[in-house]
Amino acid sequence: MTIILPDLPYEKDALEPHISAKTLTFHHGKHHNAYVTNLNKLIEGTDLASETLENIIKKTVNNADKIGIFNNAAQVWNHTFYWQSMKPNGGGLPTDDIAEKINADFGGYDNFIEQLKNAGLTQFGSGWAWLVMKNNNLEIIKTSNADTPIAHGLKPLLTVDVWEHAYYLDYQNGRGSYLNAFFNNLVNWAFVNSNLV
Repeated sequence: MTIILPDLPYEKDALEPHISAKTLTFHHGKHHNAYVTNLNKLIEGTDLASETLENIIKKTVNNADKIGIFNNAAQVWNHTFYWQSMKPNGGGLPTDDIAEKINADFGGYDNFIEQLKNAGLTQFGSGWAWLVMKNNNLEIIKTSNADTPIAHGLKPLLTVDVWEHAYYLDYQNGRGSYLNAFFNNLVNWAFVNSNLV
């Protein structure tokens, strides 16, 4: 099956002023699209061409001969998940089941958000900070470059992209300011809750 670039779940200017239409034009239209294009070229004519995106990731992880396929497939998946992790007028305190789970597993929102921001700030170079479910407990992890929790049997609930192309046009080297804007104004808690089931 052909891997396609999914539409953004909102208009390109919908996340302003926190993430600009210009950033989304480049991030979604250029970077994300390039991963889709590259992946389709790499799997064309192979046994992976008929696989789902998730199966391509799982079948190529830790395979040095297929690192290009893995990197592009994982970046397609990660970005699609990232777009859904945000919404206009989002952020702030979590609601419903995830709020209870955060209180139970982290002792409250403040401790949780401090740990998640720290994961984003301390990810050296490019990568991702994640809230995942492992053995029915919430955990915060970070992954380098294209790596993704689904390659390691973990269930992602939320992610924030800390590759420079996610924030450089709006925040220059201010990753911390970008992370503050993400958590205060953009997190889609309804999407996070939907991933708990």
